[in-house]
Amino acid sequence: MFKKIEHIGIAVKNANASVALFNSLFQSKPYKTETVESEQVNTIFYQIGPNKIELLEATSAESTIAKFIDKKGEGIHHIAYEVEDIAVEMERLKKEGFQFIHEQPKKGADNKLIAFLHPKSTNGVLIELCQEIR
Repeated sequence: MFKKIEHIGIAVKNANASVALFNSLFQSKPYKTETVESEQVNTIFYQIGPNKIELLEATSAESTIAKFIDKKGEGIHHIAYEVEDIAVEMERLKKEGFQFIHEQPKKGADNKLIAFLHPKSTNGVLIELCQEIR
């Protein structure tokens, strides 16, 4: 069951320049930065009221984020939704005909298990499922 929008991910070319921009925009500083080696990405999180924004900077030219920026430029990369039980939700969505990029959830940033639905099955929107690691 989808509980809420967990965060919106934004692909950026340069984290330092983007942090300066978003610090000015939000009049706030990030609450967390983290490198996710498996995804070849640096993440920077802002908390804006009840909402979170995640900036994503590639750490390798081979990363998904680098390829996204090469193809589409900087901008909104994905919308993440918090779910109660990621395994149950993945099974339900597979039965409904949705495609996943990976067949099993994996560890992501901000103490979350994550799984991405393929945009081909969601009208072109990359959707991430997130569950707090307990």
